[in-house]
Amino acid sequence: MPADRPTELTGTSGTLFVVATPLGNLEDITLRAARVLGEVHTVLAEDTRRTRRLLTHLGHGTATLSLHQHNEKGRIEQVVRMLERGDNLALVSDAGTPAISDPGFPLIRAVTQRGLTVVPVPGPCALAAAASAAGLPTDRLHFIGFLPTRPGRRRKVLEEALQLRATTVLYASPHKLLKDLALLVEIAGPERPACLCRELTKVHEEFDRASLGELLEKWSDRKIRGEITLLVAPREKGSG
Repeated sequence: MPADRPTELTGTSGTLFVVATPLGNLEDITLRAARVLGEVHTVLAEDTRRTRRLLTHLGHGTATLSLHQHNEKGRIEQVVRMLERGDNLALVSDAGTPAISDPGFPLIRAVTQRGLTVVPVPGPCALAAAASAAGLPTDRLHFIGFLPTRPGRRRKVLEEALQLRATTVLYASPHKLLKDLALLVEIAGPERPACLCRELTKVHEEFDRASLGELLEKWSDRKIRGEITLLVAPREKGSG
C-alpha cells in the first residue's frame, strides 16, 4: 500500500472525505482527489449532474447522492448510518472546497460528534486563489462569504469587517454585485484599494485591481456574469 494512501479506508467504520474539486479548470483536480473519488462507495454531491460530469471525466462510475442546502439536515442520519456500516464517502460541492460558504458544515459537525472520521482532501478554493493573486495584504484575512440578505445585517457585518486591519474577502453573486460595491463605498470610502476576481481558473478569468469607487463606476456599465470574489484592503493604521 502506498505510504500516502488514506489508512481510514481499512477501518471498520467508514470515513467521510471532504474533497475539494476544480473551480472551473479540470486540470486543477489533485491526484489524491481523483483517486479518492474513484475509491469511495458514494459521493455526496451538491448537484449530482454536475458531479457526474466530473466523475465521467475522471473515468469513475461512483454512485452519487444529493446533499445541498435544502436537504442537508435531512440527510445527516442517513449518511451517519452509511458511515457506521463501513461505507467510505466523499463530500463535494459544485466547485472548490466543501463547507466554505457551501453545504457541509452541519453534516461534518454531526459526523465528528458521533466519533466518526472526517479527512480533508485539500485543493481548489476561491478564497485562497483570489487572495494569492489579488495583490492585497494576506498576513491577515477576514472571510465573510456571501453577505446576509437583510439590509441591516449586511451593513453591520461590513462595518465590523472594514474596521479591521485585515483584508476583507467576500463572495458576491452577479445580481448583487453592484449593491455590494455601493455599500462598500459608503462604508469604507471610494478610495479604499480593492480587487474584484471573476471566473477564477476559467477561460474568462479576470482580476480587476482598483479602488472601490473605480470598481463601482466600471462595473455599473458592464453585463455581469460568473462567480465573483471581492477583496478589500485593510483599514490603514490611524484611520477611521
